Amino acid sequence: MTAVLDFLSLFRQRWFAAIGLVVIIVIVIAALLAPIIAPYDPLEINALNRLIPPNAEYWFGTDHAGRDLFSRVIYGARMALLTGIGVVVIALVFGVILGTLSAYYPTLGLILMRVVDVLMGIPALLLALAFVVVLGKGLLNSMIAVGAIYVTTTARITYGLTRKIVAETYIEAVTSLGAGDLRILWRHVLPNLVSPLMVQATFIFAFAQLSTASLDFLGLGLPPDVPSWGNMVAETRRYITRAPWLLMFPGGAIILTVFSLNLVGDVLRDRLDPRFKDDLAKW
Repeated sequence: MTAVLDFLSLFRQRWFAAIGLVVIIVIVIAALLAPIIAPYDPLEINALNRLIPPNAEYWFGTDHAGRDLFSRVIYGARMALLTGIGVVVIALVFGVILGTLSAYYPTLGLILMRVVDVLMGIPALLLALAFVVVLGKGLLNSMIAVGAIYVTTTARITYGLTRKIVAETYIEAVTSLGAGDLRILWRHVLPNLVSPLMVQATFIFAFAQLSTASLDFLGLGLPPDVPSWGNMVAETRRYITRAPWLLMFPGGAIILTVFSLNLVGDVLRDRLDPRFKDDLAKW
């Protein structure tokens, strides 16, 4: 409970970021309670209710197939949460492994970091498309494709932090006492990476929403029948002038989620990295 109160106290003077935190909490609750909150089946087709504008019965209107857009946006939050968590896990696990091993073993790092540099030189969306072409469509493959983008960034950050930690005097001391490489990495290096990686995770989660939505929009992500925000935006191309609400609500959900996550990430960065405390203006 104390940890929660300490976390909330970070937003006491950052009211704009506090709004972002509330938005994230609402989205998470909506994702977890989607079957209870959604008034209709998001997959239920009703040709008689095609392209109904927002009203008291259909809060967000209906799409070209007569499906309730509010229910689909709520279920889309579930897919956004699932894909975001999957991308963060993939990026952190493989990025940390590559970064720490490369920093601790310079010879190995010389090879791995050159591979990472080459991959970072490829445009992110193009790299994700390449993975999708090789792996195929689907939820897991989308998470792997997008996660691979951020593995390189995480590896680079971890590499720099680990090199700095390994150069510390206490690492030399525990090495002289006979500590093995695995023990040093597990007990002394990884715990010091937790704070910066927490900040990195929030930004990965945010930009993962944009990347997965881009794949869905191009038809290379989740199957078209899955109610994801990217799929909903893709379906509006034919009806954008006739039914603008089809773009407004799922597109707004993507923008609001990414913006809120970045605000919360900024607060965490300011708190965990003292270099930013005095430099950034208070929201």
